[in-house]
Amino acid sequence: MTTNNPSKLRWWGVITLLLIVIISYVDRMNVSVLITNNDFLEHFGIKGDRVAQGELMSLFLIGYGIAAFFLSPLYETFFGVRKGLIISILIWAVMTVVSPVASSIGLLLLIRFILGASEGPLFSLKTMYIKDMFATHERGKPNAVSSMGVSIGLAVGFPIVTYIVLHSHWQASYYILGILNLIIGLPLILLFIRETGKKGKAQASGHAAPSLKETFRQAFQTPGLIWILLIEIATLSYLWGSSSWLPAYLLNERHFSIKEMGVLASLPFLFSIGSGFLGGYIIDRISPKRVSMLFVVGGLGTAISVSIAIYAASPVTSAIGLIVANLFWGIQGPAIPSIVQYASPDKSVGSTYGIVNGVGNLVSALMPTVMGAMIAGNGAESFSAGFSLLIGTQVLTVICAIVALKGNVFAPKKTQAVEQQ
Repeated sequence: MTTNNPSKLRWWGVITLLLIVIISYVDRMNVSVLITNNDFLEHFGIKGDRVAQGELMSLFLIGYGIAAFFLSPLYETFFGVRKGLIISILIWAVMTVVSPVASSIGLLLLIRFILGASEGPLFSLKTMYIKDMFATHERGKPNAVSSMGVSIGLAVGFPIVTYIVLHSHWQASYYILGILNLIIGLPLILLFIRETGKKGKAQASGHAAPSLKETFRQAFQTPGLIWILLIEIATLSYLWGSSSWLPAYLLNERHFSIKEMGVLASLPFLFSIGSGFLGGYIIDRISPKRVSMLFVVGGLGTAISVSIAIYAASPVTSAIGLIVANLFWGIQGPAIPSIVQYASPDKSVGSTYGIVNGVGNLVSALMPTVMGAMIAGNGAESFSAGFSLLIGTQVLTVICAIVALKGNVFAPKKTQAVEQQ
């Protein structure tokens, strides 16, 4: 493959990133379905233990967050997008395949931690690639398309894993996902991802790449970093809390059948696919300083819809509420990478996103476990209590977005200097 048509090639790179994100999210939500399977729960001795079940997702996210924070600057400084993706794919394929051989819940939790760490730099690498390949006014759509992998992965993952478990056994879901990583992810990276980022550019121009310390320093100087962090924490807390407990909620609280659950659990994320692309379309047509409006509209809509879902008497109304909630939540998806690409220094965009994504995942990693504890309550399960935390995440999103809009806190330093003059 040559680079005679850079414009076409860069979009093939975006499609590659989309497919890798899809695989990674099918991979990580696998456990959300498995905690509804008695054979899986009995094998690891966690049947009826909602806290331990929540820890399976939390340990993954802790590993993910630590790696996103510490490995992203390392990848950006020394490896670049292409090599970083190859390393990640290889490790997480191996960890997925070996998961069924774990002999205890402790060993499975360790594997989940390493699996999360292997996937940690993925979104930083994705953000680096898009900033390198697209101009500021072009990044909304590629951010939206590649971020759609989150919703697509969850939408197709729930019914696919449910089907595999129903017609085979729980171990098969791990083996199939591990093989998919290798036969789809690796060839696409080798074909369509070209070396980008500081390391490749510095080598091409004959200049030395910035040091790891300098990369970190620039990333921490990103304007409005604290507000980006808070929004990311809230956004990811909603994602991990809802995706971890949605299958159990539909089965145990709303009493849908397991087949109905497989379909209904996917619908909220199917709707967020379209709204995510709508968010990217809007971003390309408004001023970067107005991108935070998507968090205000999306956060309010999500909070109201979740409230309707958990307090509705009808199971159908509840399911519709959750679907509409994800529609509003999805519109926020492309906004965070767009803000990072706009606000962060050119030479540390991957590291900035690594900090944002890493801290966001580390804090939001607590959500599945805390929700599990609240659902368990005092012995009587209350999914409404657990899901009420999701409303709080969106209220926090709206507050942070309003502050960002009023103070224009994400404007790059050079832009702030020009406006002051």
